[in-house]
Amino acid sequence: MKETNRQQELTFAAAGLCGICLYYLLENIALTYTMASNVGVIISVAPFFTAILSHLFLKEEKPHASFFIGFVVAMTGIALISFNGSKLELNPTGDLLALLAALIWACYSVLTKKISGYGYHTILTTRRVFCYGILFMLPTLFLFDFKLELTRFANPVYLFNILFLGLGASALCFVTWNFAVKALGAVKTSVYIYMVPVITVVTSVAILYEKITALAAVGTVLTLVGLLLSESKLFLRKEAKQNGLAK
Repeated sequence: MKETNRQQELTFAAAGLCGICLYYLLENIALTYTMASNVGVIISVAPFFTAILSHLFLKEEKPHASFFIGFVVAMTGIALISFNGSKLELNPTGDLLALLAALIWACYSVLTKKISGYGYHTILTTRRVFCYGILFMLPTLFLFDFKLELTRFANPVYLFNILFLGLGASALCFVTWNFAVKALGAVKTSVYIYMVPVITVVTSVAILYEKITALAAVGTVLTLVGLLLSESKLFLRKEAKQNGLAK
């Protein structure tokens, strides 16, 4: 990786602070105060924040009405999937932390889009961002009841879970996310966050043999419709520009 200048290095550091350190801390702390279903729904507002921040800081086109309509439809579907008949309980502390995590993820997406313009390889930029994220995370170990206890990894289940979270849910996901942001843009990529609950439903049916409920089915359809609505105007405008039909 070629030498970076001061501004670029600060951008990498900011991305590590937001996407690796603050996002995970806020989301996991939020889960100790509120229900996972609440966090799942609230985190899904990240595309809304991404669209606003991209317009303000990346000078991208202002989101069209179809984006916001799709957002409302998708959020309705995600709420149906997440709660699925369970009791809705508001927990201000946890819910606000989850909302802040969604905003932080939007910041990370915008920073990633800016980094993609530097011309470095996606894997190298992801590695650099992760290094900064880990550095920022280390001081937080002294704020929580952290105990290393390496003997726990002798349990194959624990070891597999850590490997999966480290290699799959973290390294691979961040590389593919950063690549998608570079290719599609921050807003277009963030919209696909709506698909997470849908994939969860499909996976639970296929692997865990769970039965899909009427609410989950309706929620899945609404989420997909919301995704298509949010993407449609962006896609059409991009195609029009490519064909020279829009200025």
